[in-house]
Amino acid sequence: MKNVTDPFLSLGYWPSAGSFGFNTDILATNPINLSVVLGVLIFFGKGVLSDLLDNRKQRILKTIQNSEELRGGALEQLEKARARLLKVEMEADEFRVNGYSEIEREKWNLINSTSKNLEQLENYKNETIHFEQQRAINQVRQQVFQQALQGALGTLNSCLNNELHLRTISTNIGMFGMMKEITD
Repeated sequence: MKNVTDPFLSLGYWPSAGSFGFNTDILATNPINLSVVLGVLIFFGKGVLSDLLDNRKQRILKTIQNSEELRGGALEQLEKARARLLKVEMEADEFRVNGYSEIEREKWNLINSTSKNLEQLENYKNETIHFEQQRAINQVRQQVFQQALQGALGTLNSCLNNELHLRTISTNIGMFGMMKEITD
């Protein structure tokens, strides 16, 4: 493999022409070449580098400004969201309190309504029981009366003969006549 510096060394063997020649001493020529290249780069690249740095600086400043604007907008949105959250929490608490009081009110209304309905049902039950008792009593009375009447008729028919029967009818007609005179 060839050494990278071989072509430069071979230039040193050329005959020098006048005052112009190649210096084959690498240690002496490198700092000079580097200083020339750096000087050219600094002279011509100064503007380009300055423009690049200015552009980069402007982009960074613009990015920072956009970030600050976005941060400000985010903070504003955060404050709005916090205010909305506080408002919603207050409304939720109000709904909760109103809901609980509404539930309590509805519970008491339901209890009162149920109590009234139970009272009415109790009254209807008592009225129905009283009515049924009266009906049963009347039925028993009618049956007793029917049996007593049948017993009395049976007794009368077996005890009475025609003459006694006519006399009883006459007496009853007389009593009705006297009652009619008293009432007139």
